[in-house]
Amino acid sequence: MTEEELIGKLEMIQRMKSESNILELKSAEKGCPQHLYDSLSSFSNQDEGGIIIFGIDEKQDYKEVGVYDPQDIQKKINEQCLQMEPIVRPLLTVAQKDGKAFVSAEIPGVDLTDRPVFYKGKGRLKGSYTRVGDSDEPMTEYEVYSYEAYRKKYQDDIRGVQRATLSSLNKEKLALYIDLLKSGKPNLSNMDDESIYELMSVTRNNEITLSATMIFSPYPQAYFPQLCITAIAVPGTEIGCIGDSGERFLDNQRIEGNISEMLDEAISFVKRNMKNKTIINPETGVREDRTDYPITAVREAIVNALVHRDYSIHTEGMPIQIIMYEDRMEIKNPGGIYGRIKVDQLGKMQPDTRNPVLALALETLRITENRYSGIPTIRREMEKFHLREPEFADERGSFTVTFYKAGNISKEEPEPEEANNLLVFCRTPRTRKEICEYLGLSSVTYAIQTHVMPLVAIGKIKMTNPEKPKSPKQLFYSE
Repeated sequence: MTEEELIGKLEMIQRMKSESNILELKSAEKGCPQHLYDSLSSFSNQDEGGIIIFGIDEKQDYKEVGVYDPQDIQKKINEQCLQMEPIVRPLLTVAQKDGKAFVSAEIPGVDLTDRPVFYKGKGRLKGSYTRVGDSDEPMTEYEVYSYEAYRKKYQDDIRGVQRATLSSLNKEKLALYIDLLKSGKPNLSNMDDESIYELMSVTRNNEITLSATMIFSPYPQAYFPQLCITAIAVPGTEIGCIGDSGERFLDNQRIEGNISEMLDEAISFVKRNMKNKTIINPETGVREDRTDYPITAVREAIVNALVHRDYSIHTEGMPIQIIMYEDRMEIKNPGGIYGRIKVDQLGKMQPDTRNPVLALALETLRITENRYSGIPTIRREMEKFHLREPEFADERGSFTVTFYKAGNISKEEPEPEEANNLLVFCRTPRTRKEICEYLGLSSVTYAIQTHVMPLVAIGKIKMTNPEKPKSPKQLFYSE
């Protein structure tokens, strides 16, 4: 950055009085900090990099104390950068303000294939850091491994399962898979089954692979007890809430079996713990029975968790989790997003595939499509149900999809005060947009669905053109 930009940063710090995920502050009034390694590592290990500014003392309410010697501190910063692997190349800037010198070190984020950047004095495992909020946290063993797994293209879905044998697999399902593989493929059709097993990674070096075990074994949990799904429904909005009878869980199930069986059982669990509500379709004005969440979206999220979870030795003790709260549902799987894709790019570009053999086998068996359509389908189904956008979170080795329930979408009358205010407002016939603006909402569809249609259902609000509820000239009024 330029000297003027650094001064601008100093002024911003005085206004904000805080650090961030890309900003670290050091005093350096009496000397260069001895241990910059954690910040050098954590900033290098994130795409956006980060900036370390020297001359600000947090402990004195972010007082601008300046640095002891701008020339010497630059030398010592570079010396510490040379102790990193790979070497960190900072961009250093010096600025003068009110007779004091300040130094900034811009740390660029390195390419994914060069991570983790670590302090050589501690080694890769203990010297790698990640930025969490405004602090530098040691990377977990799995976080360090995940970079290596991507760089070296490890295929944990085809690692061997020593105790598994061909005789322990479901012969009918395996035979169906081989038949489907051979269909329309003359070269495969001429091969014997044992050769196809090795070619398609059912076996590897004559050892049954993990993907074959998860798909064709009647009980994969005999080998991997935690490669399952734990599903709970809780009586509140947080784990630990207690129900009226003192219960911690409304439902609690450990879901086991092969991938196909776990998928079916997980969907059954969600269905069992969802409610059916009667709503008024805002587009048609017709009453409909609707579940809390669209089953198609739920299925896609569970399939994604089963297919794209991490199957390495580092996470084989971690099950997929389904947690159903009073207001939302979370589906969590071990292993964050794989490769270069970011959360905001999900469904918009083709991602790398963590478990390509597993994904292809499930596609062949027609359990999944493997066309990267899962996230768009989830978003589309949630929109059709007039629910808010699902949330996707990638946090330190885990990935979570959150579905939120709608507001007051049932046939029950809204809160009395809220309803009365709306009725008074609609004594003059109002358009959809006018009602939305009155309620202070951004979505016209949501405003009509959750606030108006329940009152239409009980006759307190009427439509000027009930025969054409979707008419753009439709007005809503109360008597």
